[in-house]
Amino acid sequence: MLKMLLDPMGGIVITNDGNCILREVDVSHPTAKSMIELSRAQDEEVGDGTTSVIILAGEMLVVAERFIRSNLHPTVIVQGYNRALQEALKICERQALTVDVHDRDRMAKLVQSSIGTKFSSRWSDKMVEMALDAVLCVARPSSKSSSSSDSTNNPSNPYNHKMEVDIKRYAKVEKIPGGEISDSYVLKGVMFNKDTTHSKMRRRIENPRVLLLDSPLEYKKGESQTNVEITNEDDWNTMLRMEEEYVENMCMEIIAFKPDVVITEKGVSDLAQHFFSKAGITAFRRLRKTDNNRMARATGATIVSRTDEIQESDLGTECGLFEMRKIGEEYFAFFEKCENPKACTVLLRGGSKDVLNEIERNLQDAMQVVRNVVYEPKLLPGGGATEMAVSMGLRRAGLKVEGVQQGPFVAVSEGFEVIPRTLAQNCGVSVIRTVTQLRAKHAAALDEAAKGGKDDGDIPPCNWGIDGTTGELVDMEVLGIWEPYSVKVQTIKTAIESACMILRIDDIVSGSKRR
Repeated sequence: MLKMLLDPMGGIVITNDGNCILREVDVSHPTAKSMIELSRAQDEEVGDGTTSVIILAGEMLVVAERFIRSNLHPTVIVQGYNRALQEALKICERQALTVDVHDRDRMAKLVQSSIGTKFSSRWSDKMVEMALDAVLCVARPSSKSSSSSDSTNNPSNPYNHKMEVDIKRYAKVEKIPGGEISDSYVLKGVMFNKDTTHSKMRRRIENPRVLLLDSPLEYKKGESQTNVEITNEDDWNTMLRMEEEYVENMCMEIIAFKPDVVITEKGVSDLAQHFFSKAGITAFRRLRKTDNNRMARATGATIVSRTDEIQESDLGTECGLFEMRKIGEEYFAFFEKCENPKACTVLLRGGSKDVLNEIERNLQDAMQVVRNVVYEPKLLPGGGATEMAVSMGLRRAGLKVEGVQQGPFVAVSEGFEVIPRTLAQNCGVSVIRTVTQLRAKHAAALDEAAKGGKDDGDIPPCNWGIDGTTGELVDMEVLGIWEPYSVKVQTIKTAIESACMILRIDDIVSGSKRR
């Protein structure tokens, strides 16, 4: 179900994204504020699992309550929790399945499980296709310069990524109200909301030569107020002519390289427009810096800061088609059919702004999921299978833990069952019966491995979980519900570490203001 939130400015947000809801909620309790920070940190780090992390952290605190009541010291509880966290990460490693990033069927199922609970699940095939296209378009091998440092050569370094995927900068989402959601698509190139500076300029060019500038194509204005006193009438004409010659020289330096499209981040004077129009060049002015960077990635051009420094290699020739199109009441410039573009634009259409905003949030989650798998190509089974496997593994490992830490260690295994329990509740089936059956499945798998005399590292993964639609127990490998390894591991780490931090708090002190 979706939530409708009223923000302080009177706007409306309709969403079921955990981070988005908590971001808008106004809370005064300091512990609640720290819990909300978890969701934000999860969203920034991996982009998904924002609701799971809050549920899991809350449950870790619930199961710790009985130890606090029986006067067990919080430090002992925290030590037990930390030991359980290390064991849980080992179990996740054992459950993980390595995947090929270019296996579209497996990747599609992965993204499907991310957006299956979201508003856009009705158009899931379209959203999955768009998320995969956008991320794989933007992905490129990371630069060799960074690999020379010692920290990057260390394989255990979490930031040792072989690929560079900058969704925020190079996969722009353009939302245009109107049309249907099924009309949305990923443009293998760049589009921006600008019209040509002159009405006579060409509006469709095949294989254009694109020049990107970071300098104004108009006469220089004084940075501070400048006064000129003229005593002779001819001097006035000379000044005007000098300004015109300055603009003309800049234009001639550009025209000499025969570009078809000139784009600048600054202004273009009327005189420059006249020269460009005569030379058959289309010009755009005042383009955003971010859009200009995406143009450079898509067309292979280099952004030039001075017109007298232009070289032939600075022109972008990798764009297949430039065309001006009218969508609704606005004109948009499309640069598409690019050869191997490393930037793209996701064009979203929808009935209203609220629908578009929610679809964008869902798409961002889906793209983050694909990005995580590109960074670390490992998957874990969804549907509560991983959580139940971790829970049962911790129960078995807890038998070997000695002393007072055993209680908190085993309590963590109970806490992990909150995810399958919540899934069963959402399906409307008998929670106790379903969770007990699932626990029995995983226990049987561990018993079978123990009979075979296998070590902990050789235990085969058990992928049984809960079908989120029917509430029945199914093998997640058959159903095809997978989640990124990095999202699951980050959720577990964040939830347990934050629970440990909150358990260590014994008093809340308010710093009063001086009167």
